[in-house]
Amino acid sequence: MIPSRVIEAKRDGGCLPAEDLRAFLFGFLDGSVPDYQVAALLMAVHFRGMTAQETSVLVDAMLGSGARLEAAGSGRPRIDKHSTGGVGDKVSLVLAPLAAEMGMDVPMMSGRGLGHTTGTLDKLEAIPGFRIDLPPDRFTTLLARVGCAMTGQTAAIAPLARTRYALRDVTGTVPAIPLIAASIMSKKLAETLDGLVLDVKVGNGAFLPGEEDAETLARTMVRIGRDRGLATVALLTAMDRPLGTAVGNALETAEAIRCLRNEGPEDLRALVLELVGEMASLAAPGEERAEAMRRAAAALDSGRALERFRLLVEAQGGDPSVVDRPDALETAPERLDIVAERDGSVVEVRPRVLGEGVIALGGGRVRVEDGIDAGVGFEILVRPGDPVATGDRIARVHARDASGLEVGRRAVVASIVLGEASSEPPAMLPLVLRRITEG
Repeated sequence: MIPSRVIEAKRDGGCLPAEDLRAFLFGFLDGSVPDYQVAALLMAVHFRGMTAQETSVLVDAMLGSGARLEAAGSGRPRIDKHSTGGVGDKVSLVLAPLAAEMGMDVPMMSGRGLGHTTGTLDKLEAIPGFRIDLPPDRFTTLLARVGCAMTGQTAAIAPLARTRYALRDVTGTVPAIPLIAASIMSKKLAETLDGLVLDVKVGNGAFLPGEEDAETLARTMVRIGRDRGLATVALLTAMDRPLGTAVGNALETAEAIRCLRNEGPEDLRALVLELVGEMASLAAPGEERAEAMRRAAAALDSGRALERFRLLVEAQGGDPSVVDRPDALETAPERLDIVAERDGSVVEVRPRVLGEGVIALGGGRVRVEDGIDAGVGFEILVRPGDPVATGDRIARVHARDASGLEVGRRAVVASIVLGEASSEPPAMLPLVLRRITEG
């Protein structure tokens, strides 16, 4: 295998022989293929795509580059959920303890925020003391005891996917569908699951905004999973507005806890129930999704899921008092209320602008190794279609200093678009657009 010939073949639209692609990928892992040649191949894939066979080789190479989690020994079905990422998406913090309360093991290996979206690990680290660097044996022990565990990807799990993602981020090739699909599915297959539910975002705040591209990604991942014996379902869900009201790590963590306390926003609760219903249907194929959602709602309403989250926080070294006082999570000290400057109605709340605003405030990453300020962000107090009057509070900015308040103010003004009071209600995507079960 000559690396430059592999790059040229893909650049010219060719289909790479499995042995050449495999040798190229493992050459990157052992250092014999340098970063700049991998970057060139990534860009060629971004523009030329990959065949189903090439994508399959990529998945198997990533999966085979590391270890897998031990198979479940608890007797409970092992089911996970993965989201392609969105603005205000704090679903995992509610979903994992809820699914565990319903009798599933949820081994959630999550990521940090990149691009304009925040990450589950960064939200968890907003809880004082919470450990997200669990070694595999500790992770497995907690999973058996708590029913869910949440950690970052270790160096032992699909290391090829981990190192390649960093290059994708800095070379502008994150949105390439085969690369997204292979990266996600190799890590999920390494969890040794019985079932997987994929939440694929659609709209301005998604990595793939268009519905057609999102559906292609969903079908690609479903095919990868099912071809390898993993029961896999995908939902296309709305990201043409933020999910919930909070955008920013500590703010989103507090909102997730409020959802577990039955005090959270309705759209967040509704999406959690939809996804958990799908997970339960994979765990027990004879159960109707509607009945699974009813059971999930009961577990939320009774407080049992909240207590499961408290157990998770304690087990992973976090301060459990945040479960009782989510507003005590540390947020940035400077705050600015943004008010409507005229009467009208909300036409649009642009999620990507808010996600990029969090980065500008210091709450997101430009590079994987960057630190973040978990306390900055936004509370968005209006939804598309809401009427507003002059002086009504529409948002609040949380920033570290006065200059940050101005950065945040500009982001809010650019995100929340007002129309005339008599305007027709805006056309919004349904919360769940489509359910996909075939590749």
